[in-house]
Amino acid sequence: MARMIDLIRQSQAPANVMRAASKGALSVPPAEMIEILVYLTTHPLFAEQARMTLAGWDEASSLAACRDPQSPREVLDYFAAPANRRPRLMPALLENAAVPEAALMEMAQTASRELVDMMLASARVQKSPHILHALGTNIHLTPEEAAQLKAALAALGEQTMKIPAHEEVGEEGKTQYELEHAAEIAAEEGKPFELVGGALDDEETRAAAAALQIDPAATDAAAGPAAVDEKTLKMRQAEADSRERLSPLQKISRLTVGERVQLAMRGNKEERFILVRDGSKVVSSAVLQSPKVSDGEIETFAGMKNVQESVLRDIARTKKFMKNYGVVRALANNPRCPLDLSLGLMGHLLVNDLKALSMNKNIPDTLRKLATKRFKEKSAPPGAKRE
Repeated sequence: MARMIDLIRQSQAPANVMRAASKGALSVPPAEMIEILVYLTTHPLFAEQARMTLAGWDEASSLAACRDPQSPREVLDYFAAPANRRPRLMPALLENAAVPEAALMEMAQTASRELVDMMLASARVQKSPHILHALGTNIHLTPEEAAQLKAALAALGEQTMKIPAHEEVGEEGKTQYELEHAAEIAAEEGKPFELVGGALDDEETRAAAAALQIDPAATDAAAGPAAVDEKTLKMRQAEADSRERLSPLQKISRLTVGERVQLAMRGNKEERFILVRDGSKVVSSAVLQSPKVSDGEIETFAGMKNVQESVLRDIARTKKFMKNYGVVRALANNPRCPLDLSLGLMGHLLVNDLKALSMNKNIPDTLRKLATKRFKEKSAPPGAKRE
């Protein structure tokens, strides 16, 4: 007998059943009820009621779903989404192996103060250098927590959390990328720094960034030699201290487009995690051209939803990246990936990944239907007639 969720997906359930489902009033196991409700959050008629029902759903069942590695990807994605996060469920989601590392890395970059604490306490996060590097770019990280991350990375044999943005960007010889894109870099100069999927918009961050735009040399020249007294020296020291406390994101926000391109080519992993989200296309593309970028980073970038479309296209057209099956799978499952690219990836996916893609409600219907068709074709017994 077909499960109720399957009948609802196939539009075979009557309207009264759908209405009852949106209120959580069906006689089905709790796990299936949650799956039905998550599915209905995309329904044009019952979405609002389903979201309200899920918001008040009992914690025990929700926790079990978030902890279960067999829970459908759509359910885990729903509870992990910023708008639906419930603090008591997050530790279970962080430890659930079914939640992709790429999703946790994206979460780490923009996590709230409360979620940063949870991620720092997570055993899975502490064992993952990729997540730790991503967490190192979060603007809510305190100096003490940055030191904690540094120690965790050192224990894993990884590069420490020092972000030498200004030392990395120097008067060194230009790379081939910089020479080839000199006109684009010049055209972008002067535009304000911004990130895809988020910006430096909190008051404290703006104030710190504004303070660092003061030119001490110019101030001294205007004030005259006599003005450099003990009070001025103390103010300079306070400014220097505030500079040390700035996060990597804040430091990078001070750089010009040309300097950010240089940093994308020569910087470290933390800096690349930020710069791949740069609103300037010439900067984000430079990250992919960096000789230091690893296969693991490319796989992560391929699954990120807060990057420009051009980043995903650049990954897809680079043969050495596409030899990595993890990159292919990440692109196919990324809702931000252009449809023309996603459709072309269908023939390269394994049966289990086609099945998962056919149930992914975040991707376009066209892609999901094609994945369903390809899954049926590949999983059909030998000699079976194809539709």
